[in-house]
Amino acid sequence: MADECIGIIPARYGSTRFPGKPLALLGNKPVIQWVYERASTSQRITKLIVATDDSRIYDVVVSFGGYAEMTSSSIRNGTERVAAVAESYNAGIIVNIQGDEPLIEGPIIDAAVDLLIDNENAVMGTLVKRVDSVIELENPNLPKVVMDNSGNAFFFSRSIIPYFRDSASKQDWLNQHTYYRHIGLYVYRSHFLKKYIKLPETALERAECLEQLRVLEYGYRIKAAVVNYNPQGVDTPEDLESLNKYIEENAIEQ
Repeated sequence: MADECIGIIPARYGSTRFPGKPLALLGNKPVIQWVYERASTSQRITKLIVATDDSRIYDVVVSFGGYAEMTSSSIRNGTERVAAVAESYNAGIIVNIQGDEPLIEGPIIDAAVDLLIDNENAVMGTLVKRVDSVIELENPNLPKVVMDNSGNAFFFSRSIIPYFRDSASKQDWLNQHTYYRHIGLYVYRSHFLKKYIKLPETALERAECLEQLRVLEYGYRIKAAVVNYNPQGVDTPEDLESLNKYIEENAIEQ
């Protein structure tokens, strides 16, 4: 159905920094199970799918009662993997849910989906959160976002934007301006996703290594919702160790 909203979790085994991370144990279950179960609490998503190129991930997802589909190992990135699975469905909205965000929350996903439901001309949406510390502000692995007065993101950068020329103190910058960082969850109109993956890479995208800049360089808009959510991704074994301590200390339900 055209009004259907499908959530797709791209998950590959061969991560450079952390091979096999979807199957790494967080508490007493694998990371991919955390993502799937928590994403399943979304009220907007009508079907949830793990898209993978590895039979080990596929088998684990099926074993805990999830739904998975195999995709080609030649696919270059998560967005293309999402698009390959979405091709088989007549859904109006596609949600790209990161497979390394084990503490994702259903209402957070719904906030992103609502961007397209509430804005019929929007073709893509994403999420941002307020920057709370200088450490967060200066971290190039946490891309910053600037938005217009209508809630459209008009640039993403690993650098700090905007730059306050007349102040040397980053804490002063935070005091004078509300900074936002990007949360890597995307929602697309299905027709736009098909178009987007066929667009050639752009200069800004290559420079920043941020694929969402391709959308902006070709003149499309990305709606952004501000949410109160602190993403805690698993990119390295050290991240997993820290997150294991976090869920234990905070008695997060497993």
